[in-house]
Amino acid sequence: MERALERWQNNLLSKLRHREDVELLDALHRECDQHAVVCSESRVVVPNAYEVELDAHVHEELIRHGHGDVGEVLTDDLARHGERNGYEWAGPLTVRVTPVARPPGDPYRVTSGPMPHVRADAFPGDG
Repeated sequence: MERALERWQNNLLSKLRHREDVELLDALHRECDQHAVVCSESRVVVPNAYEVELDAHVHEELIRHGHGDVGEVLTDDLARHGERNGYEWAGPLTVRVTPVARPPGDPYRVTSGPMPHVRADAFPGDG
């Protein structure tokens, strides 16, 4: 009985964790999409620096369950999202995850912007 209850609890936690993961990815995609700047028919520029404030307990759980570099996983997912939508990043793409104390029911916050210390002439242009 005890093992069955433990399996049920683990399955429930896994589903909740997955739901939060999907919600976080959706929030990251929305942040990107909402800040897209259409420069021409063939050029849409989006922010390249994203900050994710993640509830410290959620962050701890992710690390404990083998999701060590959360920022890298989110960066890879966001890069695929940008590629699917034909976005051009305002510079090198980065997603920084910071564990913080978040209010209950609010496990994360996503913000974005162009990386302030990157100069436009530091990247190769069209010529």
